[in-house]
Amino acid sequence: MAGDGVKLLGYWASPFSLRVKWALKLKGVEYEYQEEDLKNKSPLLLRSNPVNKQIPVLLHNGKSIAESLAIIEYIDDVWKQNPLLPQDPYERAKARFWAKFVDEKCMPALWGIFSKVGEELEKSANEAREHLRTLESGLDGKCYFGDTKIGFTDVAAAWIGRWAGIEQEIVEIKLIDEETMPLLAAWFHNVLEHPNMKECMPPHDKLFKHMKDLRKTLVPAND
Repeated sequence: MAGDGVKLLGYWASPFSLRVKWALKLKGVEYEYQEEDLKNKSPLLLRSNPVNKQIPVLLHNGKSIAESLAIIEYIDDVWKQNPLLPQDPYERAKARFWAKFVDEKCMPALWGIFSKVGEELEKSANEAREHLRTLESGLDGKCYFGDTKIGFTDVAAAWIGRWAGIEQEIVEIKLIDEETMPLLAAWFHNVLEHPNMKECMPPHDKLFKHMKDLRKTLVPAND
């Protein structure tokens, strides 16, 4: 049973839903999960997020919270154990900055790769690599963005390790280079092998098939 009337509306292949699952898992919060059909969204989802009608949505004691980063901050504020955001105001601001960087720079660049071929694909890949190198600089030599433990930025950004890895397999182009991005590659391994993070990950083969099928809808001529 979910504690404190907690319910998550999500989609299994969504990195945004995965973020929320990670935050709840790291906090030790029990919750009820409702898988959404994105082509036939439930009345509960449409009522709970009438503005953009998207997942994820967290329901808590009759109130709804939308947008994954806002949900993670809400979780961190409500359940005080195992804090995700640091106490220091400067460090909190940095964590929010890098999470926003992931959404505004890394996400569009990685998504752009999926709809491109040829020279446009290589151009998009170069842009994605540049953003990933910038993201790597935010680690500042630490094991995690949260320093010695998984924190807000780690939860916001760790999905890239799995999704970009699968993109590399599908489009046959290198995005995360262990030689040129050693800190980022090591961080992806550390954070995704953490037991709480690993437990929430969708199966690789299932996600691979989903993303390959998605690629075919975006680039019909691609085999």
